[in-house]
Amino acid sequence: MTTGAPDPAIAEILFDEETIARRIAELAGEIGTDYMERGYASDPEGRPPLLVCILRGALVFTADLARKIPMPVEYDLISVSSYRNRSAPGAVRLVRDLERPIAGRDVLIVEDIIDTGYTIEYLRRTLKARSPASLRVCTLIDKVPRREIPVEIDYAGFPLEKDAFVVGYGMDYAELYRNLPYIGALKPEYMR
Repeated sequence: MTTGAPDPAIAEILFDEETIARRIAELAGEIGTDYMERGYASDPEGRPPLLVCILRGALVFTADLARKIPMPVEYDLISVSSYRNRSAPGAVRLVRDLERPIAGRDVLIVEDIIDTGYTIEYLRRTLKARSPASLRVCTLIDKVPRREIPVEIDYAGFPLEKDAFVVGYGMDYAELYRNLPYIGALKPEYMR
């Protein structure tokens, strides 16, 4: 249930607070079961899984997800920047790297939204080269219509078939709307 009227910039609420909270609890349960019971944990030292939060959009999602996972977890933060031009579509660069080594660790990349696939594949390649024990991906939104390259997603909160520009729950447009407690489609006239 969403409290109050939606922001005037929102054309439609796609996922309300209650729906998001319920789905995150389900994802956390799946992750806990997979790592505790199904043998996904392969860290030879038995350390807890390391959640790698992709800043800034996945910060809210990562915090809520980590609190619901029914086992110890650690987390670290990484930031990337992607840009598109004619010579390098979907080029991605590392802006802020992890603070700790991930060799031998079970790593779960946590992303807010996966659309074209370039950013998550860049991160997957970059982190895989650091020899983690395992590497998986969890995203809140899987924006299928925008996919340009195939990607492997282990945990997806919500598939989004609609090609809307989504904001809220950590996701932004020009750094605005991150604090909305729901996920909504931004009206085109608010995109400048």
